[in-house]
Amino acid sequence: MTQPVAVSLVIPIYNEAASASRLAGRLEAIRARMGNTGFEVILVDDGSTDETAQQLARLQDPAVTVVRHPSNRGYGAALKTGIRVAKGAWVAITDADETYPDERIPEFCSAAVAEDLDMLVGARTGERVHIPLLRRFPKWFLNRLANWLSGRTIPDMNSGLRVMRKSVVEQFVHVLPNGFSFTTTITLAMLSRGYRVEYRPINYERRTGRSKIRPIQDTLNFMQLIVRTVLWFNPLRVFIPLASTLFLLGILVAVGSYWLTGKVMDVTVALAWMTGVMVLSVGMLADLIDKRL
Repeated sequence: MTQPVAVSLVIPIYNEAASASRLAGRLEAIRARMGNTGFEVILVDDGSTDETAQQLARLQDPAVTVVRHPSNRGYGAALKTGIRVAKGAWVAITDADETYPDERIPEFCSAAVAEDLDMLVGARTGERVHIPLLRRFPKWFLNRLANWLSGRTIPDMNSGLRVMRKSVVEQFVHVLPNGFSFTTTITLAMLSRGYRVEYRPINYERRTGRSKIRPIQDTLNFMQLIVRTVLWFNPLRVFIPLASTLFLLGILVAVGSYWLTGKVMDVTVALAWMTGVMVLSVGMLADLIDKRL
């Protein structure tokens, strides 16, 4: 009798021929640590143009499913394909570039189930964390922005090592992007909806091969995504501070103009307050729509 699949490990791959050649050993080590748990691996080749496809074709493992996109669609698209194919109640994800500690995946799976979590994330805050210098400030800034908008401290917003309850992730598939911002979006979505998300510190090694991240363009895209995602799931976190700023600006203009000229700039004050009321009204309407959805 075939054992039911409990955990599906999804690994997106794009032009990672060097890492793909060592996948068999990595997967065997993970399986040995998983013990008797029903376990499957889904490798999603996201339209690689190097020798990745040939390396994956050499894998002779009935528990490994290889899915190939005919063209490159993006990191998030590869993950979504893997999640749709997954048979397990839990989905674990990691990268093919050997940066994340494979040996922690069984531990994370066991902890997520035992603690009844919806997502357990490996936070890159361990003893060895090799994040390129060019990416450190954007990462720090984006984390602070996400912390403020979500109202929670997020140790690592876009870590690629995590275990997620499949039934929860499927609720957000329609809003999850096809690019690298998949992990950022699922993090903010789950936190905004009150799901149980926990973090464990992990090491992060130097990657094998060339990074696909574009520092400037991807940082700007991440900023836009963070604001858009919070607007989608918790719009008042954006609209209330904005409306409060306009009300405060009106008060400052009123006090300042009277102190300097003896007259209140009533038109400017009224305009600031009316704009604040409109912004707050739009925010409340957006929140009502969000709660109905």
